[in-house]
Amino acid sequence: MEGLLDFVLRDILTRVGGIDRCVSEFIRITDQLLPERVFTRIVPELLSGGRTFAGVPVRAQLLGSDPACMADNAARLASLGPAGIDLNFGCPANVVNRHGGGAALLKEPETIHAIVTAVRRAVPAHMPVSAKMRLGYLDDSRAVECALAIAQGGADEMVVHARTKAQAYRPPAYWERIADIRAAVNIPVVANGEIWTVDDARRCREVSGCNMLMIGRGAVVDPGLGLAIKADMQQVHVEPVTWAQLLPLVLDFWHIVTTRLDNKAQAGRLKQWLNFLRRRFPEAEVAYQAIKTINNPAIVDAWLLAQTAPKLTPKTAETI
Repeated sequence: MEGLLDFVLRDILTRVGGIDRCVSEFIRITDQLLPERVFTRIVPELLSGGRTFAGVPVRAQLLGSDPACMADNAARLASLGPAGIDLNFGCPANVVNRHGGGAALLKEPETIHAIVTAVRRAVPAHMPVSAKMRLGYLDDSRAVECALAIAQGGADEMVVHARTKAQAYRPPAYWERIADIRAAVNIPVVANGEIWTVDDARRCREVSGCNMLMIGRGAVVDPGLGLAIKADMQQVHVEPVTWAQLLPLVLDFWHIVTTRLDNKAQAGRLKQWLNFLRRRFPEAEVAYQAIKTINNPAIVDAWLLAQTAPKLTPKTAETI
């Protein structure tokens, strides 16, 4: 999820809990061997043992269409110590697809097989190689064929987003097609797509037959979703994450943004997350409306600090 679920949000969301593993946004591979600094810029967790601040492992994702070049870059990436390497066969963005990457490769199962095979051979045997795919490009007629190409190429695991490129992110997700793929391959399959609530997660597991789920935008909207899904699977009760619990993490998010990102991008990143959060938290709607026209980081900073400042009641004011 380029431009959204970057290292900043990976850091914050994994602090909440309920997430076993992360996958980075994609690193685009064209026709050259990238320098190490490109990998560490996009996946700075490589500088801390391939894990987030909370200790959650991060697999670094590559996107490209040339098997040899993908293999060379995978080998260099592997030397930096990620928790695994993931391959992107699902990105629906036109700018990616018209250059033959992402979901466009779902029209070419033989190329998918060649890429997975080359990458698997290029990295150490102990390092997991996984792949994410959609159900197809214009339709899902080759979904099982593409999944078999991934599995037979030597991948250890695959994630299936239960829509085609043409369906983009429009509901519904066709979880039943994940069940068809799962029946055809001999590696673990992770279900993905339209998981916004615990009920969604429960139905996805039932329909797809998968006991592993990947959540993306759902976790951005509700950072406690992973915890809630795990609790439901274990049949235990857990209280929903409240805004009061989340607000300190919003401040931590802002601190990372203001110290690690370019000044011009800082306010926009906070607004972007608040825009998602307001679907779940009324308080986030208030925050979004308060800062949506502000681009000065200093003013945003002052407003956020005011939200966490102790509120004086008349009694405490008299005491002071």
